[in-house]
Amino acid sequence: MEDVLVVGGGPAGLTAALYLARYRRRVRVIHDLRSRALLAPLAHNVPGFPGGIAGAELIARMTEHAERYGATIEKGRVTRLSAREQGGYDAMLDTGETVSARGAILATGVDTRTVTLDEGDHDAAVRAGVLRYCPICDGYEQQGAAIAVLGSDLHGAAEAMFLRQYSDAVTLIPKERVALTAHQRADLSASNVAVLERKIVAIGHAGQSIALTLDGETVPRRYDILYPALGSRPRTELAEQLGIAPDAEGGLVASAFGEALRPGLFAAGDVLTGLDQISVATGQGAMAATRLHNWLREQEHHVVTEDTPVANGARPRR
Repeated sequence: MEDVLVVGGGPAGLTAALYLARYRRRVRVIHDLRSRALLAPLAHNVPGFPGGIAGAELIARMTEHAERYGATIEKGRVTRLSAREQGGYDAMLDTGETVSARGAILATGVDTRTVTLDEGDHDAAVRAGVLRYCPICDGYEQQGAAIAVLGSDLHGAAEAMFLRQYSDAVTLIPKERVALTAHQRADLSASNVAVLERKIVAIGHAGQSIALTLDGETVPRRYDILYPALGSRPRTELAEQLGIAPDAEGGLVASAFGEALRPGLFAAGDVLTGLDQISVATGQGAMAATRLHNWLREQEHHVVTEDTPVANGARPRR
């Protein structure tokens, strides 16, 4: 039996694995190569990489780092997670194998809702930098660019307004129809964010621009960058199998990296409600690993306790 099973091989899961391995825990990471970080062509806001770093390179480095201290990291998909009667968790893999562990960390991330291109290749457009999904990550690099935001509601409007601080040429275009109140339209207008009423009927990529064909128009409109503001879906299925419901925003409760969801179970990264950023995920992964390690130490009676013990490893133990 493993000490800890980590589900997910993104920044949160790999940081947790690194910390747990350095705590001399038997830790096994199962990941399905669906970390959102892998899609980042160049991340500019990861501390310590002033020139930026490709998401795939960052994940490769983090994997090597955790493995150096003894973490086992392997590709696979956990299809079922259940609690053991005697404590701990059983994870069923898509291969039929069952992995048992005394504790677990869910770092399952999110599924980003992407667009389908009618012309050109989606991944090529991402690599070219004309199709982007994270304005917080790379809005700074788009200063002065002609930016289109695909989004019909308040989420799209908020993203367009956020990007307006980097460029004076931001246009909000609906996927189907504009679903904004008069007040929201007035806010956009006051910030000089253009709103087009016609929906997009075709999206194409060629070279260093994105071409958007609108309903009723024959000539595509060209923009330097398209930001789809279609949201994402937290991957909470394994938690739900254990009876843990998502919060009102669809993710796991934001405190799950520091407060156990149930005995020996923590979560970290984008699957939690909050700011989906690499630096946030790594911090949460470190915290979840430490809290779980301390909880395991309490089960092992390997702590010096206060007169009134604190549950779930709430204070660092030495």
